[in-house]
Amino acid sequence: MRQTEMVAAAIRARHPELKIAIVGMTTRGDRILDRPLAQVGGKGLFVKELEVALAEERADIAVHSLKDVPMEIGGGFALATFGVREEPFDAFVSNRFASLDAMRTGAVVGTSSLRRECQLRRLAPGLELKALRGNVNTRLAKLDAGDFDAIILAAAGLRRLGLAARIRQVIPAAQSLPAIGQGILAIEYLAGRSDLAQLLAGFEDRATACAARAERAVGRVVEGSCEVPVGAYATVRGETFEIEAFVGMPDGSRLVRKSASGACAEAERVGDALGEQLLAAGGRDILRALQASHA
Repeated sequence: MRQTEMVAAAIRARHPELKIAIVGMTTRGDRILDRPLAQVGGKGLFVKELEVALAEERADIAVHSLKDVPMEIGGGFALATFGVREEPFDAFVSNRFASLDAMRTGAVVGTSSLRRECQLRRLAPGLELKALRGNVNTRLAKLDAGDFDAIILAAAGLRRLGLAARIRQVIPAAQSLPAIGQGILAIEYLAGRSDLAQLLAGFEDRATACAARAERAVGRVVEGSCEVPVGAYATVRGETFEIEAFVGMPDGSRLVRKSASGACAEAERVGDALGEQLLAAGGRDILRALQASHA
């Protein structure tokens, strides 16, 4: 809701003649809190109800965190990035420890992200990881109640909610590559709405759009979803970018990480090629093992 309010304010500031109304909705991803997303349907849980509202013309646009949008969206919908990317990395939040490195063996860390779990287990195998679902305030309340020694959240969400002071450490990419599209706002709308495409084009940040295209191309190749621990992060400089990506097993026992670079004009091609590199270097075996475990 906070992100939607930010988008509405930005549109009003540039187009004061437009009347804007916010339609609040709760998705299955918001309601199912007793199981990890990987067990109940993945990223699509945060999108489906909003797409129905668009199709039924109860809403003109839907505001998403790009990291929650499936790599493939329905043919009747279009997607546009909105504004400059917020802090893309994960945040370490704790009332007891100053950083990940300061945590003792056996400390309890809350996360329900397989991507975070994979990298944390590899980085600090002595930690105890426990599932943590709910919105940001719910997760912080569980931390403050003493249920966890630390929790891992997206730094972008904390900053947008005015809770940056809760961040003890922004975890660098060297330790934890972020989710594909993390920190990027995305707007979904009906593909035939050329009026909306024109309106939203004015809010696109070229560097953010380049990173989104490259990272999502990697995800499409390696079947990126909540069921597959995968991360990618593109750093854009002018008209070129560098991108790192990984795919791994949830327990951290296997992880393949590769990097690439190229021109923003070829963001999808470079992302596709990097995804293929990950698969060839062992990612395909990881995917087979994950599929076998879910069979």
